[in-house]
Amino acid sequence: MDIDAWLWWLIGAAVLGIGLVITAMPELGMLAVGAVAAAVVSGIFGGGAVAQVAVFAVVSTALIALVRPIARRHRVQRPELATGIDALKGRQAVVLERVDGSGGRIKLAGEVWSARALETGRAYEVGQEVDVVDIEGATAVIM
Repeated sequence: MDIDAWLWWLIGAAVLGIGLVITAMPELGMLAVGAVAAAVVSGIFGGGAVAQVAVFAVVSTALIALVRPIARRHRVQRPELATGIDALKGRQAVVLERVDGSGGRIKLAGEVWSARALETGRAYEVGQEVDVVDIEGATAVIM
């Protein structure tokens, strides 16, 4: 029984794919793609052994060189999730009691908060939508 070279490359790609699933090493997936490219060169284009190995090496190396730095950058950068009062900054609120530089009340994230205007000369009337700029203690600073 004589097995064609393209079939060996596909078997190799399958083994690398299984290794990827078991070990979660993304490099194995990139090598598997290189093996599939070598199988295409062998089966469709009829390339010789040197061409197959060259395509495998070039495709695998190119994928590792391009994808690995991107993956590393995404692994290092954790998404920032704002919690607590940081999550309230920048949100919109509705004025419940007139708010000016000395105080008032707003409804923010379903809760009633004391509030004051960022600009001391500015006043916000009942029902008006405002933006929360900062939280100082238990008081929301709005504009």
